[in-house]
Amino acid sequence: MSYRVFVDGHEGTTGLRIHEYLAARPDIELLVIDSDKRKDLAERKRLLNAADVAFLCLPDAAAKEAVALIDNPNTCVIDASTAHRTLPGWAFGLPELHKGQRAAIRATKRIANPGCHASAFILLLRPLVDAGLVPKAARLNANSLTGYSGGGKSMIAQYEAGGDAKLLSPRPYALTLSHKHQPEMAAHTGLVHAPLFQPIVGPFYKGLAVSVPLQLAELGCSAEQLHAALATAYAGEPFIRVLPLRDAPTLDAGFYDVQACNDTNRVDILVLGNDQHAMLMARLDNLGKGASGAAVQSMNVHLGVEESLGL
Repeated sequence: MSYRVFVDGHEGTTGLRIHEYLAARPDIELLVIDSDKRKDLAERKRLLNAADVAFLCLPDAAAKEAVALIDNPNTCVIDASTAHRTLPGWAFGLPELHKGQRAAIRATKRIANPGCHASAFILLLRPLVDAGLVPKAARLNANSLTGYSGGGKSMIAQYEAGGDAKLLSPRPYALTLSHKHQPEMAAHTGLVHAPLFQPIVGPFYKGLAVSVPLQLAELGCSAEQLHAALATAYAGEPFIRVLPLRDAPTLDAGFYDVQACNDTNRVDILVLGNDQHAMLMARLDNLGKGASGAAVQSMNVHLGVEESLGL
């Protein structure tokens, strides 16, 4: 069976990568808008309504506008913006979120693709909240080290132009202590409070690692219990690998390779810990499982084809 797919905003970083995933698939017919009609509402509406699946790789306001253009009840929308990630009526596009999430993605025509930082944070915390090891009222901190491709075309151009010594070192941002991924970080973990979140851009193209420190005495549990809950939650998941507790290669090397999942749709989860503290870490490709790969995975789930097809 063949499916018609339209990527609205296909010239952006996420849209281009979705095109790369789908271009070689014989079951996909890509609908492409003429370059001189990219802002033509009538042509966009025609293609959106002609598609079995429409990916929205647009700013929030434009994504909302695109949804309003769709009147075909059979068009499934997968929105990569932040516009719909916590809204009723939209399934969160993270199949591993809980046991019923794949059914929710299959049943809906409205799917909100997760943010890259949020995906890593949610995958670390949701099983622990569900298991009662982390209280819903916990106030957590999280850091994320990410490649500069997450900043889109303008940031990529800034880094690749070179000549700016400031870009050679990591750059903390979101210094107002507000980041657009924080609402979904709380909503889809079950936490009452969004984490205090510090993202940092590094001088490398892609790769992302979120770290969440925990005080074990406050939680009343051990690193072993945290690891066991994560391993149980993700047993059999094709794209999530829970590394051994206190992973020996990581400890021997003395550092965590942020780019180890690049060019895959995989998430690696690591639990480090001693008697007092634990550190939860999750790494992924911010352009893969953190964006385009996640969107294609959700499309596969929705269409009922092999979940890893093209990934």
